Amino acid sequence: MPPTERPLRAVFFDAGNTLLQMNYTVIAAELMRHGVRVAPEKVQRAEWRARVRLDEDVFARATPGDSTESRSSAGRYLRYVLEELGVADAATIEQVAEWRRTYNLPVGVWNTPDPQAHEALALVRRAGLRAAVISNSNGSVRSILDSLGLTTHLDFVLDSAEVGVEKPDPRIFELALTEARVVPGEAVYIGDLYSIDVRGARGSGMRAVLLDPGGDWGARDCPTAPDLMGAVSLVLGWR
Repeated sequence: MPPTERPLRAVFFDAGNTLLQMNYTVIAAELMRHGVRVAPEKVQRAEWRARVRLDEDVFARATPGDSTESRSSAGRYLRYVLEELGVADAATIEQVAEWRRTYNLPVGVWNTPDPQAHEALALVRRAGLRAAVISNSNGSVRSILDSLGLTTHLDFVLDSAEVGVEKPDPRIFELALTEARVVPGEAVYIGDLYSIDVRGARGSGMRAVLLDPGGDWGARDCPTAPDLMGAVSLVLGWR
């Protein structure tokens, strides 16, 4: 543990691309309908690269008050995934985008637990630490986590649509600190986007770990981990 930090008492998690994954299988199946044959694992790797592009092209340049949940951001995100898969046909991109906009509402494609989610959360709780979620969402993240059995490991869930403030605004992180009854130096945040998760958490005084499963983020001024268990093991080593 860095000497300037207090003992760890809470670990906060992002939801999408952290505890939850896109349903890569259903995306691959939809692409097959349009003549694009691709394995779910390739969709996943394309998404890893796309999130970095989205962060650098959109979120890193955002101004205070810009929403990460806008239709334009979601559309660009999907387009980046498809481009990373080599899909450049504008008609196909629009057809897949229209499918995504209407698929499985209000949850959409974020309906699959990360394979390590249960184990990682259970490890945090066994260590005697508080565990919670801070998510930019549309009001559905709690129900998704509950349906997957993940809320049994969580003390609480903060959904931006419910609390009225989005990451990277430090106020949503401060709400979590208050709810968990800890000070910033006693908490760490684990997420998948540098500009939203790492910078947001740091703005409230927390430490942060960036998930980088594909090694696509390059050198960053923060700890990185290849997966959830790696991130949790890293932060537990700070105690």
